[in-house]
Amino acid sequence: MTSILRKTLLAGLALPFLSSTVAMAGEVTLLFWPGPESEAMQKVLDAYNAGPGQADGVTVKQLLFSRQGYFEKEQADLAAGSSEFDLALVTTYTLGRYAPYLDPIDVPADAKTAFAPVSLQSLTFDGKLYGVPTDISVHFLYYRKDLVDRLLSDPEWQKRYAAIAKEKLGREMQPKAPDDWSWDDWIAAALFFSAADNPDSPTRFGTVLQMKNLIFNVMLWQAALVSNGGDWLGADGKPAIDSPAARTGLQVYKTLIDAKATPPGSISYEYPEANAAFQAGQAATMLQWNAAFNELNDSAKSPTVAGKIGLAPLPAGSAGHKSHVHSLGIGLNTASKNKEDAGKVLAWLATRDAMTVYAQAGGTPPVPEILKAMAAARPEFPLVGDFVDRYGFVVTGGTAAYAVPVYEVLAEKFSAFWAGQIDLDAALKQAAEGMADRIKG
Repeated sequence: MTSILRKTLLAGLALPFLSSTVAMAGEVTLLFWPGPESEAMQKVLDAYNAGPGQADGVTVKQLLFSRQGYFEKEQADLAAGSSEFDLALVTTYTLGRYAPYLDPIDVPADAKTAFAPVSLQSLTFDGKLYGVPTDISVHFLYYRKDLVDRLLSDPEWQKRYAAIAKEKLGREMQPKAPDDWSWDDWIAAALFFSAADNPDSPTRFGTVLQMKNLIFNVMLWQAALVSNGGDWLGADGKPAIDSPAARTGLQVYKTLIDAKATPPGSISYEYPEANAAFQAGQAATMLQWNAAFNELNDSAKSPTVAGKIGLAPLPAGSAGHKSHVHSLGIGLNTASKNKEDAGKVLAWLATRDAMTVYAQAGGTPPVPEILKAMAAARPEFPLVGDFVDRYGFVVTGGTAAYAVPVYEVLAEKFSAFWAGQIDLDAALKQAAEGMADRIKG
């Protein structure tokens, strides 16, 4: 597959004719950010330099910018036509801003069958692929398996659950396995495991929500939108956020915070605060990024919950289970003076060999076959691959240049609604108006 990938990628980049003579040694620079991703990527680049790079006559190194203001600096350098780097980190939600300064690439059919299709979609803009996906993020419903198992087997707990559901939701309900939960099932379980409605609950809160005015919290929430048939934009390309699906999804969070089923500070929570609450045993469930599992299941770091965590898809709406996904990937700088050599590196990155090295070094490549093979070391990885394939989505407009500004306005308005600062009608009206303004630019 490596030779096919190389030929296809190089052809897609419209590179000069490759000489049949031995290639002169070339150096390719990858712009990246510091942290676990760059550490894992270095293992991949080391493998390339020691192996295929020898035959290609190419070495590749990383140039690291600070994570603080990374995207703005990368965009500024790309727009200025900098040739200091040849390859660069790209993401789903910044892709549209970078695309004018990147060369599209082609990936052959056999590589496309290895990658989860939604991962390629997540790095596609205006019908063109602008990066080889290297990492993917998806969401899990985390739950205390020990507690839910008892709920599914203890008649007294089931009786109390049914009474709370009837009183608070006005429906006859019985406990279900989390894999089968709807949003109402999740609400009912969260109420049962909350001291406010069940003084005998083993946890103080049924869940812990992330409702801070932050774009990543909207990404986490919007499964409630899409699973109920909603999207950012309608078929006419206009904002469709003021919809029954968005109303239903927003009300899920509002119901839980009003019922005191999530900590009162949740309105200012994001990833670390939610993790800390679940880690401490304060909450029975949590909607969270897949990256949290490794720490939460570590008995040294999380002795209260390690070994007691179940993972399920996010609750289902009328359209079934859904999860936002976004990817990190590697794209080609249009201003690169080393496109031929950079294309060889991209060809290597798109192989199973490269993605296997990356996974073993701590990355999360969107290749289900590789993730499944990592089950012994990373028990959550097979579910990452499965959920990405079965439930993953990218909202319409999610790779556009206006994606981040739209996320920002949604975060502002929805957080204000959950905090009780504006009502639902105002939140959706202002969100739709803000979206329209930002899409216009």
